[in-house]
This record gives sequence, structure tokens and C-alpha cells, in this order.
Amino acid sequence: MSIDELVVASTAADAQAVETIKSHHAQLAGSLGTLTESMLTAVERGGDVDAARAALVEFLGTELIPHALAEEESLYPAAARTERAGPLVESMIAAHRVIAGLVDQIRTAPSAVRAGAAAEALRVVFGAHLIDENDRILPIVAADPDISLADVTHGMHELLGEQDCGDTGHTCACGEHDTDDPVLDVRDVPHSIRHATVFGAFDAVPVGGALVLVAPHDPIPLLRQMVDRTAGQIDIEYHERGPDAWRLRLTRL
Repeated sequence: MSIDELVVASTAADAQAVETIKSHHAQLAGSLGTLTESMLTAVERGGDVDAARAALVEFLGTELIPHALAEEESLYPAAARTERAGPLVESMIAAHRVIAGLVDQIRTAPSAVRAGAAAEALRVVFGAHLIDENDRILPIVAADPDISLADVTHGMHELLGEQDCGDTGHTCACGEHDTDDPVLDVRDVPHSIRHATVFGAFDAVPVGGALVLVAPHDPIPLLRQMVDRTAGQIDIEYHERGPDAWRLRLTRL
């Protein structure tokens, strides 16, 4: 972790809570990116837009919106205890209203093109929103000795997500594949959240679907974790092996 990514916390438990929330943010962003890319590709190439749209809407309703509501219930009130954070918290809540509006547009837009445009807008807005949460909201709460971020967020799946990862072997398989597979390039993603971003992106891939991963190095530790998370139900095919990028196709079995 670089010094720019460091968050000063009042306790070790709060420091861990910060990292857990950031990891969940990365997973949400990864899933949103994959589902959005799948929908846009379906629109562009005449694919099954209805199925891609339904998958995105389900994710938004069961994961992203509940996460936002949980933040308003616990995280934002904790941040608002610091007087100088009041305007920031208000702006974060306003951003949630924009996000909710875009979610509604994706769900109700009369055409696939308009729904796709709303999905891309949501991806951009949500990404910027997460930067504010990671870099501005979390440091305020974590540094306050009168607030326990760990206690505030304890047991809240909507804020913390599932934190399961392991260290087992990986498998590899090759074969024909669909050129419409979404591509996730993590070369510029901070190392501290890179794995979580990939986890979230692959979580959005249906059985039989695939994700093309572009990494800055051979991601062997990540692949071991992916096998553990999927109980071995994943095929891994290398398309490129450096020196500038490693490109792999990850297929959910």
C-alpha cells in the first residue's frame, strides 16, 4: 500500500474495517463494470439485451442499492459527528439520489439504447462516488477516537460484503470462446483492491460465461484465490504472457 492510500485509524480493528469496506467497494465496482459491459455489448451487437439488462437490474436491487442504504444508516451518521464533515455527508447523500435515479432509468427506460446509456453513466458516477467514500468519508470515521468504525459496521453484509478468499491450486483449460466476453483491465487498479475488483467482476459472470482479465503480471496468487472462491468451477486460459500485460480468459463452469 502506498502512502497516498494509507488511512490513519484510531484502532487496529478500525483499520481492518476500512480495508474490508474498501474491498467490498472494489467488488461492487467490478460487478457493475462487468454487467454494464455485457449489456452495452449486447446492445451494440444485437445480443440478448433483455437478459443482460435483467442481470444488471437484479444486481442493482440486491447489492448496490442496499449498500447505499446501509451507508446512510450507519456510516454517514458516524461521519457527520465531525462538524466539518457535514457538507461532505450531504453531498454523498445527494450522490445516492443521482445513483438511484440512474438505477430507475436502467429499469424503466423504453429502449435498450437509453438503458445502456444510463448504465454507463451509473458506472462513471458510482466510480467517482467510491473514490470520495474511500478517500474522504472513511478516513474521517476511522480517525475519530470516539467512534468505532468496526462496531458501527459489525455484521452489516451490505457494507462489508463476503470476505472469503483462499490459497489453493489453479486449473487451466483451452477452447473456443465468444469474442463478446467483457474485458477487465486491472493494470492501473491499486494493488490493495485489485483482487477484490476481479472477484466482484467475476461474481457477475453467469455459468458458462467468461471474463477476459488483463493484468500487469502473471496473477498466480489471484488465480489460486479464484479457484477457492468458485470451488474449482473455473477454467483459466492464457492468451498473452507479458512482458507488458498478461491476458487471461476466466470461464465460470
